[in-house]
Amino acid sequence: MPRPMSILAALALCAVPALATAQAPAPAATDPNPMTSAARAQFVLVKGYILKSADKVSEDLYGFKPTPEVRSFGELFGHIANANYMICARALGEKNPSAENIEKTRTSKADLQKALAESFAYCEAAFGKVDDKSGMELVDLFRQKQPKLAALAFNTAHDFEHYGNLVTYMRLKGIVPPSSEGGM
Repeated sequence: MPRPMSILAALALCAVPALATAQAPAPAATDPNPMTSAARAQFVLVKGYILKSADKVSEDLYGFKPTPEVRSFGELFGHIANANYMICARALGEKNPSAENIEKTRTSKADLQKALAESFAYCEAAFGKVDDKSGMELVDLFRQKQPKLAALAFNTAHDFEHYGNLVTYMRLKGIVPPSSEGGM
């Protein structure tokens, strides 16, 4: 029976190909690493959506929570940054380069945007360190052995999951989400 993480990672690799190809460059037919390139294209897509969301939301809304039980805009941005570092480090078999709990320590828009950008840059570098062959090497992720590319795809799926939260919050505040604007 397939492991849940493997299924999620496989789904993340295939989840939004039409959207990704419409707004992010598709791997070329001669690409020697089509799996890595496709996974990276989806990551680049969600990275753009999240960074544009962090920019679009005014600082006075960073503390907004639709209900008291959920994260605020700012906490979501911090959580995404934390997870980017943690998951991409695991994908590389490295120690997490960020000891900071960004979700709890950063509150200003500028600080959270900086943390997000740096965490996305770290994940971009992670994609640069794998290819289709090395991406099949197993790493530990959530007490399971996963291929490096599956771990990176899981990170993308996690980012899309929280982008969905951000979309809901933005809609509640009358803000058009980046994915609805077109032209990414």
